Amino acid sequence: MIQVNMTINAKGLSCPMPIVKTKKAINELQPGQVLEVEATDKGSKADIKAWAESTGHQYLGTIEQGNVLKHYIRKTSENETKEEAKFPHVISNEELLTKLNDASVTILDVREPAEYAFGHIPRAISIPLGELENRAEELSKDNTIYVVCRTGNRSDLAAQTLVEKGFSNVWNVVPGMSKWNGPVETEQL
Repeated sequence: MIQVNMTINAKGLSCPMPIVKTKKAINELQPGQVLEVEATDKGSKADIKAWAESTGHQYLGTIEQGNVLKHYIRKTSENETKEEAKFPHVISNEELLTKLNDASVTILDVREPAEYAFGHIPRAISIPLGELENRAEELSKDNTIYVVCRTGNRSDLAAQTLVEKGFSNVWNVVPGMSKWNGPVETEQL
């Protein structure tokens, strides 16, 4: 049984709120203590794991109980943690709109499949953040890749992952689909 020092409720919240609540709560813990984050957003599994890895905290795992995901993160000591990286190459929604017809552009949507189905940028490729590590080879390193999510948080982590995998021309789209005013396609469910 996992010894938990603090539990936070992020049920019913979508990205970026589970991460926002996790960041605040982890600061209240002592090194070595474990935080349990209860969430219902399926994307939170990849989000919290990626956030923990990017900050140096230890992602212990996730247990699914019905529709609730229970994420476990161990707070590391100051000498184990690292400053949360923010991806330096950012493009606005408006700037991306001007590039939609460029054939050398790849738009990568890292939201969950349901989010993508209900509205995505035309020609966007759907690879959820949690699958990107294993599916990055589906993308061309020759193209400029614009990574989009709902708010710019998951896409920030995805852009960092792509650069680590050898992609050189990667941009994080901010603020992402939450404020997208361009064309949108939907998929039949």
